[in-house]
Amino acid sequence: MARRRKPPRAGALLELRPLKIATQIATLQALYYLTAVILMLFTTLVAGMSFSVNMILGWDAVRGDTTQGWLLSLIWLFDGGLCMAVAIILLIARSKLVPDFALTIHLLHLLLTALYTRSLPRHSMWWMTMAASAAMAVAVGTWGCQHRELRPVFFGRRRILGTTSAPAALEEGHAGLEAGPADGEALSPGRGGGRGQDGAGEYEMVNMKQARD
Repeated sequence: MARRRKPPRAGALLELRPLKIATQIATLQALYYLTAVILMLFTTLVAGMSFSVNMILGWDAVRGDTTQGWLLSLIWLFDGGLCMAVAIILLIARSKLVPDFALTIHLLHLLLTALYTRSLPRHSMWWMTMAASAAMAVAVGTWGCQHRELRPVFFGRRRILGTTSAPAALEEGHAGLEAGPADGEALSPGRGGGRGQDGAGEYEMVNMKQARD
């Protein structure tokens, strides 16, 4: 007799969406290079330098013994560290996925750089720049996504998700305890309800006859 397979868990097919993940990676990578082109075009126009594709896909210009090398290093740090962190916060918004996307962006850049120059980068300044850029993207992106995840969610003027401060929680608790019986509702004979002076507990009155029994 064939064994019946269990039905898939609700939402299981939606958790694994390779096409969506690939689209997000492609979008972030495009934003990575678009931001780099804009920043480097602006820098070359201001500094009076000539722009070339080697600034984007090359590694030999990022070096520590020239002013241009330091300038390009700062551009990559600002682009990959800060701008990509903001993009991840806006597009991904999940703190657990931030390291994966941030490291994927820099690994793809390393791959494209190696394919363009047909060699691995040999300048330590380039490696330090990319490592610092990836670390900044992970740190800032994780902090920003956690901040978004912890924002309170309201429904009908009441908080249903998110952190609540202690004074607000106490105030809501006291308000619930201070609410009296509903209109038209009377206490049963020989029984009554009350609250302590501190409002933190309740007590119930019982007939003495019942207590002796």
